[in-house]
Amino acid sequence: MMKNKLALSERILMRIEKPARYIGGEVNMIRKDPEDMAIRFAICFPDVYEIGMSHLGIQILYDMFNQREDIFCERVYSPWPDLHQIMKEENIPLFALESQDPVKEFDFLGMTLQYEMCYPNILQVLDLSGIPFFAKDRTEEDPIVIGGGPCTYNPEPIADFFDIFYIGEGETVYDELFSLYREKKATGMSREEFLYCAASIPGLYVPSLYEVTYYEDGTVSDFSPVREGIPETIKKQVVVEMDEAPYPEKPLVPYLQTTQDRVVLEIQRGCIRGCRFCQAGMIYRPLREHSLEDLKKKAKIMLEATGQDEISLSSLSSSDYRYLKELLDYLVGFKEKGVNISLPSLRIDAFSLDVMSKVQDVKKSSLTFAPEAGSQRLRDVINKGLTKEDILNGSSLAFQGGGNKVKLYFMLGQPTETEDDMEAIATLAEDIAECYYDIPKDQRNGKCQITVSTSFFVPKPFTPFQWAQMSTADEFRGKASFVKSAIRSQLNQKSIRYNWHEPDVTMIEGVLARGDRKLSKAIVNVYEAGGIFAAWTEYFSMEMWLQAFADAGIDPDFYTVRERMDDEVFPWDFIDTGVSKRFLLSEWKQALGETVTPNCRQQCAGCGARQYGGGVCYEDQD
Repeated sequence: MMKNKLALSERILMRIEKPARYIGGEVNMIRKDPEDMAIRFAICFPDVYEIGMSHLGIQILYDMFNQREDIFCERVYSPWPDLHQIMKEENIPLFALESQDPVKEFDFLGMTLQYEMCYPNILQVLDLSGIPFFAKDRTEEDPIVIGGGPCTYNPEPIADFFDIFYIGEGETVYDELFSLYREKKATGMSREEFLYCAASIPGLYVPSLYEVTYYEDGTVSDFSPVREGIPETIKKQVVVEMDEAPYPEKPLVPYLQTTQDRVVLEIQRGCIRGCRFCQAGMIYRPLREHSLEDLKKKAKIMLEATGQDEISLSSLSSSDYRYLKELLDYLVGFKEKGVNISLPSLRIDAFSLDVMSKVQDVKKSSLTFAPEAGSQRLRDVINKGLTKEDILNGSSLAFQGGGNKVKLYFMLGQPTETEDDMEAIATLAEDIAECYYDIPKDQRNGKCQITVSTSFFVPKPFTPFQWAQMSTADEFRGKASFVKSAIRSQLNQKSIRYNWHEPDVTMIEGVLARGDRKLSKAIVNVYEAGGIFAAWTEYFSMEMWLQAFADAGIDPDFYTVRERMDDEVFPWDFIDTGVSKRFLLSEWKQALGETVTPNCRQQCAGCGARQYGGGVCYEDQD
């Protein structure tokens, strides 16, 4: 069995915030003897422990890898700045939680990349592990560094830092990669030859085996393999039969409070809706559901194995799960035993409100809508199948049930947006407030509370809006100021609170989301200037990023405010997500024409995801 030891001394643990982040030992943590393992895999979420421990994908892979007798998978998270400084000063190598061994000793270091602003933390993890930043500088003594997750759908800004990217869902081809690695160990295969062989496994992208050329204007001219036998495009890997996919029956339970401190039950993967700004809705196509019986079984097992008092249904659009009512009828039995049920991502209609009333106290909870745009015209542009009537009817029903809180989420800066569209955000909030005050005073539950939040639009890869230009940070600030003034002019403005995101962070996110390989030097500059945890407001510095871009000869506006031509080659075009570029361009034109595309259950739009042979594309077939 594994020895009980700690990589950090008691002296250090006493000096840092939340030492429980670094000691492991959580409920359902897996212990193995590293010396008996053919492969050691360090799975990393390059953010603080509380965020990483809330990520379902890592829980799935951790359990799946450790089901194999020849693999010991352990976890790594980014040390918070207080420990980071101590580790640098005292030359303490970054370690995995289970064995507390240095990451450098592992065969693989796999990073899940959820958000572009975490990119400097990739370098933090490599630096503290003693692994060279650039893949070309690594030797046989270094782990194979793999990236996965949604950010890998444009891996180019960080391509120089990774040996391999896994494009798609992690349950599919890792066994092939591990078999190849065991062959490498047995035969003495070189690192270079191993990566060449790995590039032939579907879904695996080895950046060192491809080269990019550019036109004089900086746009991509060509992207092609540098050796024979390497695929020109990388095809996204997808789980078709969800009930057969690995899923942790005994998920890890942290000692610390984390962002998602509950059992997570994934009810489906993908989305039928086709919102044109939404990357997840496109890259996770087609929609695939778990069966009702499978979910009932998983819910019971996980609640018993963890002792958690809350279960959350995970999905991009929970209302679209066909057996939601039946599933909740079953879960209500656990509610009677003190288990809360969380229902994120519900579309607000009479059905959903009825569902919510079974599991949540309407008087205590907030009703949440994500109209994304204030006017119906702009909602049609973005293909958001939500009408003003839906919102007002949903609000009225909730208010009549005793609720008094509504949260509204919008996105500013979307294509074709006008002042009328922004004004409509304020008037929609006002109309909801009037719905509340139409109820007789003696039947109201205190004062109405409407919270309006606006984020700023980033045209993400593999969306119909990838051809659009972003607003500048100053334009974003002007839009937020306009909405604030419009809200302040409403009759019920005291019932409406307005929040908006920081536009500078959005601008950097836009550069990193849409960038190419030229950005790696700028990311190194940010890390070396101390720019870790850039996703956290208190550690973000716009000046630091702008200086890093300038020193690397990068013009951020090239990646953000420049509108794309229809035939431009994007840095990410070598990836095949199943959704064709032809379809995305057609949807871009439909958006400019303010034309709505029906959802996948109403009518097939021919996006291309049918090629995967399952899910919603085949629901009505025998």
